[in-house]
Amino acid sequence: MTTERRAGMDHEHYEWSPMVERPRLKWPGNARVALCVIVGLEHVEWIPPKGSVRAPNLYSHLAMQRPIVEPWLVSYRDYGHRIGIFRVLEVLEKNGIPPTISVDAMTARHYGYLMRHLVEHRYELIAHGISASRMISSRMSEEEERAYIAESIAAVRDVTGRSPPGWAGPEYGESTRTPQLLAEAGIRYVCDWCNDEQPYRMKTAKGELYALPSMLELDDVFALRDRQFRVDEYCGQLKEAFDVIYRDSEKSGRVLVLNVHPWVMGQPFRIDFLDEALRHMVQRQSVWCVSGSEIIEAYRRCVQAQ
Repeated sequence: MTTERRAGMDHEHYEWSPMVERPRLKWPGNARVALCVIVGLEHVEWIPPKGSVRAPNLYSHLAMQRPIVEPWLVSYRDYGHRIGIFRVLEVLEKNGIPPTISVDAMTARHYGYLMRHLVEHRYELIAHGISASRMISSRMSEEEERAYIAESIAAVRDVTGRSPPGWAGPEYGESTRTPQLLAEAGIRYVCDWCNDEQPYRMKTAKGELYALPSMLELDDVFALRDRQFRVDEYCGQLKEAFDVIYRDSEKSGRVLVLNVHPWVMGQPFRIDFLDEALRHMVQRQSVWCVSGSEIIEAYRRCVQAQ
């Protein structure tokens, strides 16, 4: 699917749809807000393959990369796999929130104990590319991107025994053809689009693909590392965002999809703030704590019934 400049949207990935013109969205049990927490497990390679594309701020918020191996960077992410993930999962379990875990291929292949732990607890695992240091980009040919997606899906399938239902691109990265290729590969929902508070169907020639929009400004990396909010400020933002979405959900069901990363929120000086914010959300009536695929299936049934 090519991109061209024109009046209005300059792509055809989905129909433009203002919230005020939509039919009422009803969640199961008359819930008002579907709360989904995506926990990102991502590996940073010591030496990425030549030609790989990575976000300029992968190494620091100053977008600075020195021409040497960075042990602090690799071990910082590894902290999330060794320590942070278990703190985050404990907080989610405490608040009755089933995590949706985005796992890149490097993590799936090289962290055996962690993968067994996730599978034993029957968490929903979705594909998350190959590594944080290898993003999808338009520099790839179609064949290269198709192979990248296939490798990412296969790594998760090898661990869980089934194909992942969802996709979260490293650093939200896509090319202009990514949604089409994801749908062809059997992915049911994608978490890279941050433009709504309800799911929506994407246009695809093959397969059936939905967007599960996340709240980009509440992504812990975006808020705490890139924009450098204090963690107490971030906790307040989570609460305030939920309160407004909950208020607006009186008219129609909404989603609040949060992306958290164990190497960020799993730190000992941050984890209690995550617990405080989530506790604030789940104590309200009619909040549906749910996985990504359950949201998409409920949305699909609701739309078909309208």
